[in-house]
Amino acid sequence: MSPQQHSPWMGRRQLLVAGGALGLGAAAAPLLTAPAQATSEGPSSCTRVTDLGPGIEQFALMSALQVGDTVYIGSRNLEPTRVIAFHLPTRTVVSQTVLGTGHSIQALAVDPTGRYLYAGILTKGDEGKPNLFRWDLATPEKPAVGVGRTEDRDIRDLAVAPDGTVYAVGGIPGKAPALWMYDPATGKVTKLGTPDPKATLARAVAATDTKVFFGAGSVLAGGDGASKASLYAYDRATGAFADITPPEMEKDPSLRDLAVAGHRLVVSTSGSTEPAKLAVMDLADPSSYTVTTTTGKVVKNLTAHGDTVYFATDTGLHSYATTTGAIAPVAFDGDLGEVWGLDHADGTLTVVSGYGFVGEIDLATGRSVVTDLGRAGAPVVPQTTMGIAADHRYAYVGGNNAIARHDLRTGQVVNLRAPGEAKDAEVLNGVLYTGQYSSQGMWTYDPAKGGQPHQLADFPSEQNRPLDVCHDPVNELLLVGVQSDTEGGGSLWTYAPRTGRKAAYVNPVDGTQLVRAVATRDGVAYLGGDNPTAQGPRGTLVAFDPVAGRELWRLDLPASLTTGTAALAVRGRHLYGLTRKGGFFVVDLTIRRVVHTADHRAVCPGFAAMVTSRGVVYGVSDTTLFRFDPKTFAVSTVVAEINGAWYSGPHVNADHRGRLYTMRGHHLVRVEDGPVI
Repeated sequence: MSPQQHSPWMGRRQLLVAGGALGLGAAAAPLLTAPAQATSEGPSSCTRVTDLGPGIEQFALMSALQVGDTVYIGSRNLEPTRVIAFHLPTRTVVSQTVLGTGHSIQALAVDPTGRYLYAGILTKGDEGKPNLFRWDLATPEKPAVGVGRTEDRDIRDLAVAPDGTVYAVGGIPGKAPALWMYDPATGKVTKLGTPDPKATLARAVAATDTKVFFGAGSVLAGGDGASKASLYAYDRATGAFADITPPEMEKDPSLRDLAVAGHRLVVSTSGSTEPAKLAVMDLADPSSYTVTTTTGKVVKNLTAHGDTVYFATDTGLHSYATTTGAIAPVAFDGDLGEVWGLDHADGTLTVVSGYGFVGEIDLATGRSVVTDLGRAGAPVVPQTTMGIAADHRYAYVGGNNAIARHDLRTGQVVNLRAPGEAKDAEVLNGVLYTGQYSSQGMWTYDPAKGGQPHQLADFPSEQNRPLDVCHDPVNELLLVGVQSDTEGGGSLWTYAPRTGRKAAYVNPVDGTQLVRAVATRDGVAYLGGDNPTAQGPRGTLVAFDPVAGRELWRLDLPASLTTGTAALAVRGRHLYGLTRKGGFFVVDLTIRRVVHTADHRAVCPGFAAMVTSRGVVYGVSDTTLFRFDPKTFAVSTVVAEINGAWYSGPHVNADHRGRLYTMRGHHLVRVEDGPVI
């Protein structure tokens, strides 16, 4: 299994002036202090920023494909994006190519000759650049080149037909996904149509000499009338689409994967309220098929050998016998985590894990060999980050399939394994508690006991995206605000660390609003609603009894603030809140009324997080760390241009001494605002 990764101690922690022009690169700078820059007058203080080094470093990955004796692996949430080549006979990384645009590579495909590798990228904004690249594997020393651009911003899957024509699917928020074609002979990218106008994403495509199969669904934007799993056959001669979705799959949120295996089309789904499905269809007659319900939440990475189909789920590898319909586990001594690549060749399964390793499983003997990609030569570099939590001894930074543990005494950094993403976390009595995306529930790690993080509690799988974790000291509960990507709406999770009791309260705001933020006071949970769809209410606040599981009261924000809640925090009798577009509000909880509003887009242009520390509410956005005056509610800047390298929204956490932890660029920083306790 992949060993723990260590990064060297910096030798000397660098202290930076908050709000100043000094960059993270000035490692030799002496200790400096200066007043924080402010957008309005605030209390005079001395702010120190301590650079704790890269938040999390690893070679994170999101795709893999075996071509001959080499596995090509696409990076995830790394800058710049790249594809590496892992040579199986020598178990080393022998080459790589940098794409230089986007944040991740989810789609890889090879042409029938095995010479050209195609890669499709994911990006957070349309950069107007190519999102389809081609790497000539005959000359790997030459970089991949951008060959085309689909108008659907993200490419989620690629397929190459026997004649070399490339097909791409993906999506862009707010727009139904289309089927795209790249013709290498002409260099043109063509839109072939939008078969499912209610789908929000397409994640699967496969091609033959006469057909293209298009799999879609709404795994990232469900509810509000969005369609679920859909499968269409595109006739390459006539340009017509035909709906061939097996009815047994229509309840699942998304068509997850497709593969052509001889005269069969293998089809899989992502599950939600039901387990994921696997279907095998006759290519000549798609109405002739079998569907099998699995025990997994997702079925993906389809590969076949003879009459056996191999696939990955969230619980490991499995085989499916097309002759009998039997599903059996594939033995592996260890934890594969999130699988992003699976191929069969010469009796061996090659599996690429999100934990950053390549496993080779001999199917005849059951023996396996595992190679850590970092040790094999893959670039181990800083990654964009997820949640943050800290106490006096350790700070934790979430990444993909890993949580970096920073020892605040020695500076040692160790990468812990945790599948998916730790979207948010808290440390209680030295123990880490996380909300794990996707559908992983809550996980925990006790450094006193060692080992690796493990699952603490599971929750309904459709409640898949935990967003905010906070501690209710009155009821001794952990409170987690959650989004349901597939069904819409969301939930509040509660977990009692002392007793193990748990509960999930689905749609406590309403059927369309997820729970973006949670804060607590005197045993009452305050829930901030948000609605990612274009229709319906957003920004509703709900006071909720987390023990009885019932609403106490609710409040709709003024019309100027109804852009969805981004963050909440409590100080005394006041509930502070930020919206997703920089709106600020304060609710007096004793009279249940908004008593203050302001527009803070200058320091908070989008998503944000807040924390109360030493009697002051702090907030962080993608650009700025700021504070609110406890009496006037005026905002002042603590660290300007902090520009944290976040993947899914900023975070800020505080230890018991009131020291703040957040990201400045790709580096974890500790911020001491005012006299140190």
